[in-house]
Amino acid sequence: MEFKIDAIETPALTKAQLSELLFEQIGLNKREAKDMVEAFFEVIAQRLIEGDEVKISGFGNFQIRTKAARPGRNPRTGESIPIGPRRVAVFHASAKLKEQLHEAVAADAASPVTAAPIEAERAELG
Repeated sequence: MEFKIDAIETPALTKAQLSELLFEQIGLNKREAKDMVEAFFEVIAQRLIEGDEVKISGFGNFQIRTKAARPGRNPRTGESIPIGPRRVAVFHASAKLKEQLHEAVAADAASPVTAAPIEAERAELG
């Protein structure tokens, strides 16, 4: 199943937009779509909090990494400050997602519509 996201006007994809896509393209009612998106992200967050890795086939893996304490510096004052240990979420894209991104970039570079502004910019600089 392929979703069309042509109507998205902002550079970020939001939960509200995901809910709207489920409503428009799957046929769920708006409340079900919103609940499904919220539940999906809640499950991912909960598993990461528990220290589990989350693998989404064809998309990527979410993991929690523990970072050790380290010395830091306040960039405004130059004062040394300790940065405590912390846990951070990291994402690694799957090979399939990386391939899709690479193909999209290659297609954009070959397209005369996207290549023309680049060539015009080079001519202006040149």
